Amino acid sequence: MNKTRLEAFSDGIFAVIITIMVLEMKVPHEATLEAFMQLLPVFISYVVSFVVIGIYWVNHHHLFHTVKHVNTKILWANFVVLFPLTLVPFTTGWIGENYNEQLPMTIYCINLLATGIGAGILQKVLMAGLPSDDAIRLIAKRNLKKVVFSSVIYLVSIATSFFYPAFCLVLIAIVAATWFIPDKEIERVLAEEN
Repeated sequence: MNKTRLEAFSDGIFAVIITIMVLEMKVPHEATLEAFMQLLPVFISYVVSFVVIGIYWVNHHHLFHTVKHVNTKILWANFVVLFPLTLVPFTTGWIGENYNEQLPMTIYCINLLATGIGAGILQKVLMAGLPSDDAIRLIAKRNLKKVVFSSVIYLVSIATSFFYPAFCLVLIAIVAATWFIPDKEIERVLAEEN
């Protein structure tokens, strides 16, 4: 099967997620700094989630450059990552309204953990289709360490949410920094192959 439809569908989902998140932000009723400051937690949660969604989109795009054809297993693995991503606008809105509350932050962190695990599953499925000595497969296998690291930090953020909910955003930023730039080795190998 051709991968173009899967990429177009996924790009559409990413675009809808970001659109829903921005539409959830309400304009202040007054033109004062005080009114804006009351909405600052909503704005911060939006920025954090926007960056997280952007990182997933960039890495998703980057990862699919390594794939020539897709199969049913890849299609379903892609849904495993897209499902929790579609919940990000809901959990983002909830923490924006209740940024220092334990339950919304716990659910947000669980949402991001599920998304990270889904991305790891997608990566494993995509790489399983490559020969065992393929350079990209070896690089991706090394990158699975980042998946494990991210999952551990998300688990720590879940535990932290019970005591210091707002601090969880710092932990999420650490995960985001880990994935901000996709692996340049994959780009190098793909350039050499072309």
